Amino acid sequence: MNERVKGKKILITGASSGIGQYLAIHIARQGGIPIMVARSTARLEIMADKIYDTFGVKSYWYEADLTNDANWKDIIDQICYDHGSLDALINNAGMAVFGLVSESKWQDIDRMISVNVKSLFRTTHQLLPHFLQQRRGHIVNIASQAGKIATPKSAVYAATKHAVLGFTNALRMEVEEKGIFVTSVNLGPVRTNFFKQADPTGNYERAVDRIMLEPNEVALTVVNALFTKQREINLPSWMNSGSKVYSIAPVLMEKAMQGQFSKK
Repeated sequence: MNERVKGKKILITGASSGIGQYLAIHIARQGGIPIMVARSTARLEIMADKIYDTFGVKSYWYEADLTNDANWKDIIDQICYDHGSLDALINNAGMAVFGLVSESKWQDIDRMISVNVKSLFRTTHQLLPHFLQQRRGHIVNIASQAGKIATPKSAVYAATKHAVLGFTNALRMEVEEKGIFVTSVNLGPVRTNFFKQADPTGNYERAVDRIMLEPNEVALTVVNALFTKQREINLPSWMNSGSKVYSIAPVLMEKAMQGQFSKK
């Protein structure tokens, strides 16, 4: 059991599947208290029951559509009312619809911005005064390597993750002397249901299958880093090395990786 996590109340968005569900499981396994948010109440209820049966930990869940800002604001208020102090926030919810900008539907663009950026800003902004008052806390933002290297057919998704990285890096500097940790988690492709919506054809998922990360392993790495001062978690590490080369020589990198970049 991780003593840093034991007894800590940790809010997780997008907790009903993929990385989010494994975050809740590993937090409970290490003695923490998951507070889970997602649209699927049926899955959240099942998860809460399984977590209690397996670990003897009572977890909590809330139904929320993060694209509905007014409703989400009210639910955050309710969570704070129900639980008093929170110890950490993991902004995990995210979505994508891959495609050329010229062929994209505005509702898909708007939803990506709402889920990936606006709801993350909303949650952080609303909980930050609470963390500042208690002079402790950890904010973890699940970003993407796409926030460092943009590729064709992911212009909007990459833009949202660039926004998350910019926000995270600035916020870290604002609160680092006030007892609050801020970490970005920059991921390559992860084997989740994310791609069923992002690319229903399955072409991209098949193209990157051999380099896909396992959500269970990603979640364990994140939970093990909770309440430690860590600027970034980059998975896989070799992909982050590529982003550093890209920042130095973007034209060269785009030409060299054109085939890989165009696999969506």
